[in-house]
Order: sequence, then C-alpha cells, then structure tokens
Amino acid sequence: MVFAKTDIGKAREINQDYYYISDNTIPKLYILADGMGGYKGGEIASKLAVESAQKYIQNNFSNNLTEKEEILKLVKDAVEYANMVVYEKSKQVQELEGMGTTLEICLIYNNKAYIGHIGDSRIYRIRKDIIRKLTKDHSYVQKLVEDKKITREEAKFHPKKNMLTKALGCTPYVEPDTRARNFEKGDIFIMCSDGLTNMVEEKRIYELVKQNINEAADNLINEANTAGGYDNITVIIIN
Repeated sequence: MVFAKTDIGKAREINQDYYYISDNTIPKLYILADGMGGYKGGEIASKLAVESAQKYIQNNFSNNLTEKEEILKLVKDAVEYANMVVYEKSKQVQELEGMGTTLEICLIYNNKAYIGHIGDSRIYRIRKDIIRKLTKDHSYVQKLVEDKKITREEAKFHPKKNMLTKALGCTPYVEPDTRARNFEKGDIFIMCSDGLTNMVEEKRIYELVKQNINEAADNLINEANTAGGYDNITVIIIN
C-alpha cells in the first residue's frame, strides 16, 4: 500500500515540491523532491529531477541486477543524471540560474529498499514500535550539531536551519548518499519534505502514522498546516 499527498501550505504562492510513485511495477519506485529557486525555478527543478531520475531507473533497470552494489549504483547514477539535467537547464535559461532541489529515491526490490538522498528532505522507517531516520540532512545546522556547536533542540529554531550544504542541480557534479535497508513485512517507510519535519515532531509523525495509516498523509499535512504551514508539504507513506 502507498499513500501520498502534497500541499502548498499556508505561506507559499506555488508548490515547489514534486513526487512520483510507481507502486505496481517492478521495481517499486518512489521519488520526492523539494525545489528551491526564484520565479518558478524550484518548481521546475523538482519536477525535472523527479522525472529524470524516474526515467533513468526505468530505462536502465533489469531483472539481471541481483547484487546490492549494482542496484545502489543504479540509484546513484540516477541522482547524478538528474543533477546534470537540472544543472544544464539552469544554465540555458537566465531566470532559472541557481535553481536546485532536494531528491529522495526509494527503490524497493526483493525485500530491500535502496535509497538515494541529497538535501534535507527525509526518509524514515517505522519498524514495530520504533521510528528511525534513514537519511542525514545535508544542512548547515546538521553540521553544527555533528560538530557539537549546538544541540538538536537549538537546531530546531536556528535562523539558518534551511541552509543546505548539498543540493541537486546547483553544481555540475554531486555525490549523493546511498544505502540499502531490508524491507520487512510490517515496515512503514515515510518520505517527506521539510515542510512536514519543520512543523511536526518526529514523535508526532510516528503517532499519526501508527494511529491510522490510511489517513496519515492527510493528518500529517493538516497538522503541519495547523502549526503554521510555512512551506510546501509532501508525504509518501509506503507499507
């Protein structure tokens, strides 16, 4: 089962988030992007990134790919290809200069989830009674936390918490994070943009998903909007 929803939020004029789900194909493929840039830049960057990564994977995936490292390389190559497409577009159109996007890929095949990640959108896994973040934010504030210059609590309210240290489409080459995790019966994966995580605590995300998975995407977006809805909000829930 998969549940997905995107919402413009309360403060933005356009929705710069974009997502794709392909739940009935092999492999199952889920992609989410949160764009950034001036007039329409972020909207174009996120759509281009998602569509480019999707096409790359679907054109290059084969049932002969059986090794974990082979599939992780496919995901990494898809991110790098999407980066090239977005970067080249930003150089062709003056108004789009400097546009970029986050990108989350979750490819599920043979009981494994293959993840590609860049930026500060996130992928969580709920297994039994534990929620765990499977991605690490590529952000200035995350680096401050790692360097023990600020606490996790201080990070939530830091004025530069939206500053990314890595994004897709801003430079000619990019190095995404990739990892493989087992996808076990009963597991729930949550992919989301920071419009959710900046507004709703991780513990609350867990509670709403566990309470009613069928309505969780709607409930999470409603909660983020009630808390202020300062950004676009996108949620994909995979079970």
